[in-house]
Amino acid sequence: MGEFLAEIKVRINETSRSLRSAQAAGDDFLADTHASELEDLYRIAARNGIDTRC
Repeated sequence: MGEFLAEIKVRINETSRSLRSAQAAGDDFLADTHASELEDLYRIAARNGIDTRC
């Protein structure tokens, strides 16, 4: 679980940064895409008992 935990947290952090960048650039489509991906990552984490709170 250690490697999975590390990878999901990395993916969440990267996707969060990408979402903020897309929002700052005013790219609504890309922001929506990243927001959807982030929701999926949080769902996967929760399903596997991973606490994603910072």
